Amino acid sequence: MDGTMQPYALTLEKFLQHAARWHPDAQVVTARADGTCDRIGYAALMQRSMKISAVLQGFGICAGDRIATLAWNSHAHVEAWFAIMGMGAVCHTLNPRLTGAQLAAMASLSEARILIVSADLLPLATEIIAHGTAIDHVWVIDGSRDFVADPPHESLDRLIAQSQGEVAWGDFDETAPCGLCFTSGTTGAPKGVTYTHRSSFLHTLRVLQADVMAITGADSVLAVVPMFHANAWGLPFAVPAVGAKLVLPGRAVDGASLARLIVEEEVTMAVGVPTVWLGLVEHVEATGGKLPTLKRITVGGAPIAPALMERIESRLGVKVQTSWGMTELSPSGTVAPPYEPSRAPLSGRPAIGVDLLLTDAEGRALPVQRGVEGQLRVRGAAVVERYFGQDEKATDAEGWFATGDLARIDGQGNLAITGRVKDLIKSGGEWINPAEIEAVIGALPEISLAAVIGRPDAKWGERPVLLVEMREARTISDEALLASLRGRVASWWIPDAIHRLPRMPLAATGKIDKLRLRAEYGGG
Repeated sequence: MDGTMQPYALTLEKFLQHAARWHPDAQVVTARADGTCDRIGYAALMQRSMKISAVLQGFGICAGDRIATLAWNSHAHVEAWFAIMGMGAVCHTLNPRLTGAQLAAMASLSEARILIVSADLLPLATEIIAHGTAIDHVWVIDGSRDFVADPPHESLDRLIAQSQGEVAWGDFDETAPCGLCFTSGTTGAPKGVTYTHRSSFLHTLRVLQADVMAITGADSVLAVVPMFHANAWGLPFAVPAVGAKLVLPGRAVDGASLARLIVEEEVTMAVGVPTVWLGLVEHVEATGGKLPTLKRITVGGAPIAPALMERIESRLGVKVQTSWGMTELSPSGTVAPPYEPSRAPLSGRPAIGVDLLLTDAEGRALPVQRGVEGQLRVRGAAVVERYFGQDEKATDAEGWFATGDLARIDGQGNLAITGRVKDLIKSGGEWINPAEIEAVIGALPEISLAAVIGRPDAKWGERPVLLVEMREARTISDEALLASLRGRVASWWIPDAIHRLPRMPLAATGKIDKLRLRAEYGGG
């Protein structure tokens, strides 16, 4: 008779349990608005988290029920995550940078009855409820605030203090749902992505690999990427899994606040979108400051301009790791290994557990997968199969998910995203790829951010329009901007108009909000 191995369900509470037992005093640090920090060890955090599970059970919450959170990156939010997921309920993260009406629509779909909210977001919570949802309890974290709300809000700390009884964690199948996150909706209507314990567990093991994020117990990790978007790229699971220090910035992610936090908490690794690190490097340049402990910055969520990458690496003395992912991928797809030279726009190779395929517009696999551009499809253990609330699968007959990205894969297997299918501009029957124009303009030292959108044209169908945000104290003429494109892109790709914006509109994840740009500047 063959031997057997012990059953071990791949459920997420095990990461916090491991941290509490083997790294009990390793800290989770939360920056406060006044510049001070709250600190808690993993053992104490788990105790509080289990009490929250008991509170939830006392309010009738069972496995499979959805609990909404509307909160910044804080240890109180982490506690709520593990409390919800540990008992088998589903954490539905709401994005506080969306409107009350948008969030109410999402909360109505999830049928969440309880909303856990950061104190300074109570007005938005009240607006959500006013639009009509199933929410009948509001629990406040991250401080207190006098605010008249309907239904009345309660302090979660007070409920924890009154908590009695215990709830068994992990008493459910590993394929049970654990999280719900809606896509950013920067290029279309948001869709709900349901994560499972198994998918998130495997995703965590993948991002911890030495060729990926390579987080160790000696690291102090600054998670700037929001917890309300794609599991904060898995950091609330991966960091405690190795007993590293987890540093959470709260609401303040400006350059000065992040620089202070990096120095005070001896941060070795920081993770977030490119616009965040632009603010950091501009602050350091302006003040002449230094960040001696910081070794690596992992960027994702949007492409990073090569000029910005070089600027960050040279001024901060750090290694920039490029990456690509999506909410539908949990979200990690590819990450450039930390030991290889930075090469934007390359975003690295996929690690085990995720695979890539380039296809034509009809979804047929390209006969050659290297050195050609195609539409990118993905499949793997942490890739969406079906969106929340939809009957139809989001994958094709062979299990491939169409990302909507245009991409190339080089001879070494490195992925480069070359554009979005929905962003393509059809002019005179031919396609213009805005990403190629944006890459050239974004590399200019005078430019902070650049975007290209299509505008209706009576003769050509569509024509490109360039929008730029200038770097402070830098100037460049329209003629020089367009001249930088000549010889780099086809002459008929050169934009017909240029708009200079004081601030480029950004979505909650730090991506340029092209839906808003099209609404404001693409009308002809």
